[in-house]
Amino acid sequence: MGTTVEELLGRHVEAGTVPGAVALLGSDDAPVVTAGVAAVGGGPMREDAIMRIQSMTKPITSVAALRLVETGRLGLDQGLEEWLPELADRCVLSSPTAELGDTVPAHRSITLRHLLTNASGYGMALVDSPLQRAMADNGTEAGPEPVILGAEEWLARLTELPLAFQPGEGWRYHHSFGLLGILITRLTGRSLGQHLAEDLVGPLGMTDTASWVPEDELHRLPAAYRHGEDGLVETEPAGGGFYAGPAPFDVSHGELVCTARDFHRFARMLAAGGRVDGEPMVSADHLRQMTSDQVPAGNKTPESFFPGFWEGMGWGFGVGVRTQGPQRGRYGWSGGQGTDFFVDPDGTVGILLTQVELGPQMSALIEEFQALHPPSR
Repeated sequence: MGTTVEELLGRHVEAGTVPGAVALLGSDDAPVVTAGVAAVGGGPMREDAIMRIQSMTKPITSVAALRLVETGRLGLDQGLEEWLPELADRCVLSSPTAELGDTVPAHRSITLRHLLTNASGYGMALVDSPLQRAMADNGTEAGPEPVILGAEEWLARLTELPLAFQPGEGWRYHHSFGLLGILITRLTGRSLGQHLAEDLVGPLGMTDTASWVPEDELHRLPAAYRHGEDGLVETEPAGGGFYAGPAPFDVSHGELVCTARDFHRFARMLAAGGRVDGEPMVSADHLRQMTSDQVPAGNKTPESFFPGFWEGMGWGFGVGVRTQGPQRGRYGWSGGQGTDFFVDPDGTVGILLTQVELGPQMSALIEEFQALHPPSR
């Protein structure tokens, strides 16, 4: 008999990898499993803990954008200048590590497809370069911390900088999805959180999925941690921190909080062919594109992401996709605060929610979780 979710979580709580965790593995009626505590020295982790899911937001905003395509509001391959005039007349570095003034004009507009596939030319610079230093200097580099700029200021600062590559001709993680959130707000005339509540997470019954945790639910927000030299270091207290109550600025370029049950509703919708109770939330064609590799081989360069990432992996719309090996066809993604989900071709869903920043210890936990077999029914 293989390792169970309960055994895996218990072992990692005992080892100090995480103070606590919430997980779910299986199909329609998979139970929520909890282990450990919501904060060091605090009470037990709750099944309904509201977690900072960070980059697990990306598939949610991807579906929201595809729904706008399906209602005719914009096209996948349409230039975005009508809503994001800041993206007009872009300059592109002659090479990703060139000096900031060494540019050529962009050959084409940035499109929604480019945002969904991290191909806009904006994104994380993982090797030392003038662009990397400029992003650090103007507050637009990405990291484990919450956003520090409001959406409009972030966009203005980001678009002061040149693109790392011609739109559609490379891959850089993350920033395209900040642009996507702002695009949705500009197109709909309401904040990202408001639009999601009315068009996607509300209809799906994801009642605790939002841009922040309301004051009367803060008892369900665990503390956040990172691993330091001497063990876990608290970065946000239980019931506090950036996501406790409304942000001081527009966070339409930011990320969401969610529960295991809420995210299970979203993942089950994907596993069910984009349908809920027989009603389509996203078309079969768009779901196929979203959950299959959309990145040309020439864009999968070693410097575009972490070493070895592209070995047996692809990227769809907001999710990574396994392209080889025993998990071929699995799609999903992790969040920087120690969260992970996947959907298998047979409909199995896995969700792991902790609140400890990704690093070597957390990567080991996630890899072990990904290798678990769902309980037999």
